Amino acid sequence: MEDDLALRVHERLAACPGLRPVGAAEGHRFGLWDLASLAEGALGECADPDSLTASHEKRLRLRLGAAGREYAHNDDYCRRYWIRDPAEDREDGRPRGPLGTVAVDTWPSGVGSLRVSSLYVHPVARRRGLASSTLDTVYEACRAEGLHGFRLDTCWTWQRSVRYYLNRGLWVTSWKRALGLARLSYLPRYEVREAEGELTFLVADPEACAPGAVVPLLVAGATDGRLRLRETEQYARTRDELNAVRYYARSTLALHLAVRGLPLVRGEEEWAEALAGRWCDIGDPEGLARKIEAFEQVARDDGWRLTGLYDRSSQARRD
Repeated sequence: MEDDLALRVHERLAACPGLRPVGAAEGHRFGLWDLASLAEGALGECADPDSLTASHEKRLRLRLGAAGREYAHNDDYCRRYWIRDPAEDREDGRPRGPLGTVAVDTWPSGVGSLRVSSLYVHPVARRRGLASSTLDTVYEACRAEGLHGFRLDTCWTWQRSVRYYLNRGLWVTSWKRALGLARLSYLPRYEVREAEGELTFLVADPEACAPGAVVPLLVAGATDGRLRLRETEQYARTRDELNAVRYYARSTLALHLAVRGLPLVRGEEEWAEALAGRWCDIGDPEGLARKIEAFEQVARDDGWRLTGLYDRSSQARRD
């Protein structure tokens, strides 16, 4: 499936100096980089994708089960790119090898956005801002063609990735089968401030004259191991509106609470509703608490590494 707007986005991406389209004969190599990313996230095993032997590849794929299966790629559904560092290429005037990978769908998902996958930067090239610049490039290409931005999924148990995306200011838009995050033009910049045992969720104030001004929407704290969630006056004003900010603010704050090991459950009534299936796709913090239990059980069953588990009963983090 292809879409004219999406294909114009890909024309922009292919012309970007920080990206290079994956060639026809490079499919298996890209698959090995995907495998290295999965092995690091799911198993905690770092591997150089270009040094993987056939036996090592087979062992990793067996350990990863269905998730490690190599699939035939179809460019009708997404386009794949190598991440490069243009500054490094300029040092001797010739292209260096790839430093990472990313794939972008060729058909919009949700409302006017493209899905990003396979975002991975080789360990030796990290902390240069390559992943951030790649996401910025995808977002800017989408906006230039009239799309709202991008969406991506990550696993709850991949805490390093979860925290990275939250630090990048991505909004939480789903937790159906994985954690769905997004950068979309109709969702403003937000901040989460921590002080005196409380988290405050703030968004850019569209009515302020001063740049960088923010207004608080939600305040979360804990009392006797229970979540205490308070709505501000600014948040209450949107009560009767079909407002994406109102809708996703609660879920985004919930994930910020979860990575800090703070309570997600306000009371037994709310927890019972979560157990009954309410908020199973997105919604209030109790829904995330319930899905985290499911995510961790699936990872445990698949033999994945579990770090930073969320214990709802003690509300404590442990490794």
